This record gives sequence, C-alpha cells and structure tokens, in this order.
Amino acid sequence: MGKVQVTYDATQHCTALQLKNQKVVPIDCPYTGKGLEFSSGELVGVGVASCMLMAMGALAMRNKIDISNTTVDVDFSLRKDFSRIDSIDLKVNIPRNFSEIERIKLERAAETCPIKHSFLPDVKISVEYKYGQ
Repeated sequence: MGKVQVTYDATQHCTALQLKNQKVVPIDCPYTGKGLEFSSGELVGVGVASCMLMAMGALAMRNKIDISNTTVDVDFSLRKDFSRIDSIDLKVNIPRNFSEIERIKLERAAETCPIKHSFLPDVKISVEYKYGQ
C-alpha cells in the first residue's frame, strides 16, 4: 500500500488521502469539473513551492534565521494543447530583510529542492525572491 491513496469520486472530482494520518485533500478539474477544489496542476505547483520552503526552513533552523510567514505565490500554465505543464512561476515573499550572505544561503537551499529538479528541461520554472514584504 502507498503513502497516499487517490480515489476518483465522480464528476471530475478526486479525493487524496494520506493514509498514515487520514488527512484529505479534495481535487477537481477546473475545466470539466466544478473548479471548487485544488486542481492537479495547482498541486504540482504546491509541491514545488512547499519543497523549496522546507529546504529553506531547514537551513533557517540551523542558522537561527526567522523565515516564518514566508509565502510563495504559485502560478502555472499548460501548453496550448493541454498536453503538459509549460511553466511554473513562483514568487517567494519573505517578510524580513537579510544580509546578502543569508539571502544567498536561503536561495541556494531552495534550489536543492528535488521536486523542482524533477521536470523535463523545457518546463520553465521561474523563481523571484522578495525580501521585506
């Protein structure tokens, strides 16, 4: 048995269940479903953003840097034929200012995210960091 189980409920709606803790994430299709829940594409972007934040968080904890309340705005686009993701745009909003060295460390930590490096080379992933936001 896997760590997550996804069930097709009906009418372009699925439910993802994290088996260990019984956490549920509803998913539907924005085109042919109701578009009221996370879409699969949004969850891909969420995976990249949260992975990058966790990598930054690990570095921040080791270096006693406070990045709490940092947010990432996620946008993605599909190819014109809807065959796959074309690009993912991430805007990392860090509420505090840091020294240049700390910024470099945080951004390098974010770049270690394995999910970010799991896409084909022609999927454009852009990341913009804003400090003191």
